[in-house]
Amino acid sequence: MEKYFNVNSNGCSIGCKLYCDEPSRVTSLVLFGHGFSGNRDNKAAEKLAKRLISKNRGAALLIFDWPCHGSDVRKTLRLEDCEKYLDEMIAYAKTAYPNAELFGSATSFGGYLYLKHISEKGCPFKKVALRCPAVPMYEVITETIASGEDLKKLEKGKPVLVGFDSKIRIDKTFTESLREADITGRDMLDHAEDILIIHGTRDEVVPFEAVRDFAENNLIEFEAVEGADHKFRDPAKMDRVLKSIAAFFGMK
Repeated sequence: MEKYFNVNSNGCSIGCKLYCDEPSRVTSLVLFGHGFSGNRDNKAAEKLAKRLISKNRGAALLIFDWPCHGSDVRKTLRLEDCEKYLDEMIAYAKTAYPNAELFGSATSFGGYLYLKHISEKGCPFKKVALRCPAVPMYEVITETIASGEDLKKLEKGKPVLVGFDSKIRIDKTFTESLREADITGRDMLDHAEDILIIHGTRDEVVPFEAVRDFAENNLIEFEAVEGADHKFRDPAKMDRVLKSIAAFFGMK
């Protein structure tokens, strides 16, 4: 079963999508954060949901739109809005499914936001699995996603539209907030046992070496997938990711 709905709380209206066979009997819930310029119709989330639900009675996956993404109506991306949405979704998951174990999964920009949250507020998940998390998110935006012309406009105080699947409106306020919220050197040792990072060696968006070093410095389990690009377009490599996440969650 797939269900679209909005979580309305504290001035937020967050577009959500739930994958679940029996909503009244959820025992394991995965809260999924998509990547930059993605949305709640994320294909990787759908594949993960179907795999977990097919093998685990009571499993469910809940994905939501970040601010300015998908169905969201905010105009310009703000890091603080992303943090607020994540706080609201964690609170919603715990309230709506009080008897379920809460797991986390995220990709790219979503992975950066999850790691930022964990480093600042602790880990709300029993386990969290991240695919190609954009640990150096400031560099990803300024060196890969935004063009040279975009950067010139940002420096002049003008907003720009950037992204992959869709275009997201950002400005210098957003990029500066990313620069200030650098997580590359943060200490995650207290949460290392609860985190899995999976990254492709041929990622063309998020530097493989930077994420590998972050994981090694924090003793986080790190799985390198040889030859995989950022989106894991090779079905066999994506299937490996799904298997690894399910195993890490104890939901094989």
